[in-house]
Amino acid sequence: MDELVAQVNHDESPTRSSAGWVEVIAGSMFSGKSEELIRRLRRAKIARQKVQVFKPEMDSRFSENQIVSHSEMRHDSANSRSAAEVLARVEPDTEVVGIDEGQFFDNELVNVANELARRGVRVIIAGLDQDYTGKPWEPMPQLLAIAEYITKTHAICMKCGQPANYSQRTFESEERVAVGASDKYEARCRRCFVPHADAPTVHV
Repeated sequence: MDELVAQVNHDESPTRSSAGWVEVIAGSMFSGKSEELIRRLRRAKIARQKVQVFKPEMDSRFSENQIVSHSEMRHDSANSRSAAEVLARVEPDTEVVGIDEGQFFDNELVNVANELARRGVRVIIAGLDQDYTGKPWEPMPQLLAIAEYITKTHAICMKCGQPANYSQRTFESEERVAVGASDKYEARCRRCFVPHADAPTVHV
C-alpha cells in the first residue's frame, strides 16, 4: 500500500478530477483486519493526509470512540448509526475515510463508498466477509465486487493451527449479530469449522 499513499497529490481539493478508490480488508475474526486498517490509516496521517474514521454504533466492545484491534492497536473514530450518516459526516477536505466492521452497516454502504471514491476520496473498509454460519455477510460481498484493491486476511485455527477463514461461534444463539470477542468466537479452518454453535477448543 506504500504506492497508494504516494499517489495522492496533497495540493488537490476533494473536487479534483483524479478519482478516488475503494480498498476492502476482509476475513474472519482474529485475522488482523482492524490492525491492517489502522496501519494504513496511520501511514496516511504520516503522509499528512486528512483522515476520518467511522465504526458502527453497536460495536463498543473495547472503546466508545476508537477502533481497537484484538492486538490492542487503537485509532480514534466516530460512531455512526448508518452508512448515510457516514457520508453526511465526511468533511469536504477529507482525503481518506476508514470504516471498521463494515458488515454491521446497511447495504447503502456500497453507494456511500462509490460516492466518496467519485469525489476523489480513498475509502478503506474492513469487515467480516462471512457470518457465524459461513454465509456471505452483506454488504461485504458487494463491497468486494466494487473495490479496486482487496486484501483477504487469515487467522490461525484454534483447533489444528492451519490458516483459518471462518468465525466459529462458541455459545448458543441464533442471532446473526452477536457482538463478542474470544469469549464468544474462535477462528477455525474449513475442516474444523462447524456452521452452528460449537464448544470452545480445549488445549491439554
